[in-house]
Amino acid sequence: MGSDLDANVERRTPRPFKFYFGQGQIVEEVSCQSRWHQPTIQLLEWDDGELSLRFCSYTHDGRFQRNPLVVSARDLETLAARADPDGRLRPLLEVLGGSESAEQ
Repeated sequence: MGSDLDANVERRTPRPFKFYFGQGQIVEEVSCQSRWHQPTIQLLEWDDGELSLRFCSYTHDGRFQRNPLVVSARDLETLAARADPDGRLRPLLEVLGGSESAEQ
């Protein structure tokens, strides 16, 4: 794969999000380039403090896509590796991937 696919994608955090049923901040985000899109996993912190994960994608030119995220095992591993090791998102990704370190 070309170097463009290996590039790390970064967006400003925190930044607000709003759904018809609530709002809050995107407090952490990890994204990578794939052949078809930028698969992205976001840690959402709702105004009441609850945390949720959002699985989404962006086009290669950075536009949000409103469709289901399809991500390969390789891209999921890349996303987990790029997550901030001191952040709150990485342990959730490790649980998702069944990592032994998440069981500790």
